[in-house]
Amino acid sequence: MFDLEDTKRVKEIEDIHEQEEEELAKILSVKYGVRYVNLKTVSINTDALRVIPEPISQTLKIAAFDLLGKKLKVAVISPTDPEIQNYLKKLEENGYLLTVYMISHKSLEKAWSRYKEVSYTTKTTAGMIDISAENVENILNKTDNLEDIKEIFQEILTSKQPHIISRFFEAVLAGALGVKASDIHIEPETDSITLRFRLDGVLTVVAKFDTQIYKLLISRIKLIAGLKLNITKKPQDGRLSIKLKNKEIEIRVSVLPGAYGESVVLRLLDPDSISVNIEELGIEKHLFEILKKEIHRPNGMILNTGPTGSGKTTSLYAFLKTIHSTENKIITIENPIEYHLPGIVQTQVDIDKGYTFAEGLKSSLRQDPDVIMVGEIRDYDTAKIAVNSALTGHLVFSTLHTNDAAGTFYRLIDLGIQPNIISTAVNIVIAQRLVRKPCEFCKKEVLIEGDDKKIISRVLSEITDISKYTNNTEKMVVPIGCKECNNTGYKGRIGIFEAIIVDAETSKLLEMNPGKEEIKGVFKKQGILSLAQDGIVKILTGATTLSEVRRVVDLEEEL
Repeated sequence: MFDLEDTKRVKEIEDIHEQEEEELAKILSVKYGVRYVNLKTVSINTDALRVIPEPISQTLKIAAFDLLGKKLKVAVISPTDPEIQNYLKKLEENGYLLTVYMISHKSLEKAWSRYKEVSYTTKTTAGMIDISAENVENILNKTDNLEDIKEIFQEILTSKQPHIISRFFEAVLAGALGVKASDIHIEPETDSITLRFRLDGVLTVVAKFDTQIYKLLISRIKLIAGLKLNITKKPQDGRLSIKLKNKEIEIRVSVLPGAYGESVVLRLLDPDSISVNIEELGIEKHLFEILKKEIHRPNGMILNTGPTGSGKTTSLYAFLKTIHSTENKIITIENPIEYHLPGIVQTQVDIDKGYTFAEGLKSSLRQDPDVIMVGEIRDYDTAKIAVNSALTGHLVFSTLHTNDAAGTFYRLIDLGIQPNIISTAVNIVIAQRLVRKPCEFCKKEVLIEGDDKKIISRVLSEITDISKYTNNTEKMVVPIGCKECNNTGYKGRIGIFEAIIVDAETSKLLEMNPGKEEIKGVFKKQGILSLAQDGIVKILTGATTLSEVRRVVDLEEEL
């Protein structure tokens, strides 16, 4: 039997052999002209590890141990082995930038021991998270509502099982998809971290966790989004994707330094959420008929305005889907491309490389398009080219950041476009907002009374014939909250709109440098509702609530 002294001696001999093996690996690394690493002294990244499947790793005696974007560190026993050389070449052909390291057998065994962790994490390859359909279904089956999600988060965060960061991140992504959140916000505070989902445009707290979890979580997010781990004092932007069974969801990642740490926002670009038909936007019947004619015109400009998150892009995509056919060519210039539309040529601007909206427009005109969509007009060059395109036989869709439809003309003038050119090029300007729809399962109808009645009555007094839109002027719905709507009282969103057609009368008015109120008077003459009026009509028809319209439109100012 071995006594304690014998055991100690055996351990010393093993340590000596191991040290000798490491020394040999160092010597061979110099001989073969590669770097040396001891994997026992460095952190092995499971995202890198899974780039090379375990069977190949065992057969070729090779392992990847670090991955940052497309930069991959690979450790090998025999760098001159032809099979290893061929495999490294395949990795390079797949876009990886390799750094090869020499390692010992003992060091490689450390990497092999980590393969058992791979099954507990989402599969990632160069910014792609490939969550298995089974894992997603598992989580989605448990997440009918926010309460279920909160319970799953709490269960993971309080468990003592290994790999909770991977499991937690997977649950966060799957949970957000389950409740159709548009954004995930991870916000550090004084002594804890807040996790919020944006549901129907409004942020909702879903979890709080400690800073230790946060540090590990943000490192993982940065890694798979191709961001630099060591940069914490500057903003960074990245992208990643979740590949589900029948679709791929793009995620835009924004990291912003703050007083208590880096704030992270992940925007989920679910292709299903943008797949809205023009009939589903919520456009009032009279305006809907006008827009159908305008978007089928052969040339001119259609401008959609509103703040960030007001649904402008969704509306423009719905317009494009309506007019798309095999007989016309549509090109979009976007920043970034949020959703991919089949049959349409989409190009993304790259400011760092000088490929701006203006440059994109110039290039697209050489492609003989019939219709062009410019993601946003924000400077003179873009505005000038867009206007010229509209004047030379192209139908141009674009967006501007203004408060209302009337403000569009002043914004274009500020950018340097002459009023007479605006009146010739622009067909129609639209302004829109998004309001939440009351939950069908728990909404409650009440009488309109007090100050609410005064506000609604004042707006209705500006509508020539309210009976064209609704027969109800006495009741409205209010939100209550139930399990179906995650106790918010709302489920889904709808748009409220206003528009000004640039007809002969509007063109003449623009040349006289009119005030904003004079331009707003065009609504009434053209029989189109203003934002406030459309909002009030939707309140009376039960499509939204007064509190929602107040949230996005200043009803006092509108009057």
